[in-house]
Amino acid sequence: MHYTAARQFYEREGHLTVPRNHVETLVLGDGEKVQERREVSLKLGAWVGNQRTRAASLSPERLEQLSAIGMRWA
Repeated sequence: MHYTAARQFYEREGHLTVPRNHVETLVLGDGEKVQERREVSLKLGAWVGNQRTRAASLSPERLEQLSAIGMRWA
């Protein structure tokens, strides 16, 4: 779910320089029925920072995913 939030942030802002305290809201559900949709708030800034810190232990697939949406590793 955090990756989806990171992609949403990147598509909106054009970068992944996310402030550490930033919270990103995702709307989940099919969108056809309002009662089936729900909002989820994720601490995206902390998550992005943690991904950078743990880059050496991330899978090659995760590194590629994040690089594709503009992650700066240094």
